Amino acid sequence: MRSDTVGTPAPGCEIKISDDGEVLIKSPGMFVEYYKNEEATTEARQDGWYHTGDAGIWTDEKHLKIIDRAKDVGRLTNGDLFAPQFVENKLKFFQYVREVVSIGIGKDNVTAFINIDLGAVGNWAERNGLSYTSYTDLANRDEVYDLIAECVEQVNADLARDSELSSSQIKRFLLLHKELDADDGELTRTGKVRRRLVADRYQALIDGLYGTDGVVTVETEFVLEDGRRNKLEATLKIRDAKTFEPVGKAA
Repeated sequence: MRSDTVGTPAPGCEIKISDDGEVLIKSPGMFVEYYKNEEATTEARQDGWYHTGDAGIWTDEKHLKIIDRAKDVGRLTNGDLFAPQFVENKLKFFQYVREVVSIGIGKDNVTAFINIDLGAVGNWAERNGLSYTSYTDLANRDEVYDLIAECVEQVNADLARDSELSSSQIKRFLLLHKELDADDGELTRTGKVRRRLVADRYQALIDGLYGTDGVVTVETEFVLEDGRRNKLEATLKIRDAKTFEPVGKAA
């Protein structure tokens, strides 16, 4: 058994993954129809298969793993599925990570912006005698980069367990100089990242992550607590992350 998978198909249940990564199911227990909603029934049931709307992969042990909603999944240039939120949520399990934006759809590899959790990393810095003056100062410290690199390394090692997810390992990352904020339009009021806005606003950072330099400069406008707007310019470091060869299919 693996706690991070659905498991193997039950007897009499057929499961397949469509070309766009969606999980399709056929079984004797499949529902007949949506109540008074023929259109939804027709959309969900096609050619005898139930279209779940979820994206998934088969692990090397032939377990089904759900990775995201199918509409939110894309592919890397090598054709492998890439689920941004799946990778992001793995990193956000670590106490030192507050927010993550992973990039990879249409790219050769995966990179990421990371927001540190100021409270958790601040406490860690205090315990380790590391002084700092602001969020920007703390996030740019080499010691903090080392701390977050350990988290990224653990995520990459876990992704390498499954051949179909190995390509989603984070190759390079940077620590953002400010927290993503709903007041700046970067998050919804429920805390979800506005991906298109963030990608447009931080295009220079994306270019830096896929370039060859080890630093990138960015200027950002943000809203102060009293409603005034201010600008922040910072030079951010870009760190290569340790990646792993796929573990390989089980014998």
